[in-house]
Amino acid sequence: MSLKSRKVSGRGEAVSGNYAFGPQEDDIIIKHRLLTRTTTTRGEPPLKKLQKKFTSFVLEVEKDADNLAECEKLSRAFLQELSTFEIPLLKSRAVVNANIREKENFNELEEDIKRQILQAQADIEDLKKQLEESKIERKHKEECEAIRKLIAMQPPRSETQKLITELEREIASLEAENVASTRMLELRKKQFALLLHVVDELQNTIEGDQKALLEEMRMVADESKNGLEDSALAGGSGSAETMDID
Repeated sequence: MSLKSRKVSGRGEAVSGNYAFGPQEDDIIIKHRLLTRTTTTRGEPPLKKLQKKFTSFVLEVEKDADNLAECEKLSRAFLQELSTFEIPLLKSRAVVNANIREKENFNELEEDIKRQILQAQADIEDLKKQLEESKIERKHKEECEAIRKLIAMQPPRSETQKLITELEREIASLEAENVASTRMLELRKKQFALLLHVVDELQNTIEGDQKALLEEMRMVADESKNGLEDSALAGGSGSAETMDID
């Protein structure tokens, strides 16, 4: 008999066991007990009792004495013991068949649970995608709502159109003024250029007049100088003649 000691560590935790035999040896012992019907410690094992009944019957049959009644008695006892031994075997067979069916049902249930888990995982992924799409859609709605509020805060379209018309008129007026100013500026540029040209011509004329005046004054000075020299020469000749006369 295997000795087991179990320790329950806590709620929901696995139960650990210490076995005197290994799992394989323990399975062999249990299988042997089921086959020999020695699952209890009370009384003699059923298979051993059946073996004794059979041995007694065989020994009685092998006797040469006239013991037909005893043989029949032992035969009935053996058959009764055999029936008694067979009933638990049939029960065990029924239990085994029930366990096999239960295992098959459990396997089907396990497969069904696995399919449900996979389906649930797929549903979770779909829900995650839907959640992300919902977040994006909600963000877009919030942005649209903010834009709508900004639009609602703006003046009516008629006032905006009126303001635009006034601004267009003002722009047209400024453009006209700009064109007029540009033309006036071009005119002033031309006038200023003409004035510069006239000033330049006047300056050239003044410089020419100044040069001519200087040339004329130089010529007059030269003529005056030449006249003085001639007068001096004439005066010197007269004195000599006077001196000669004297």
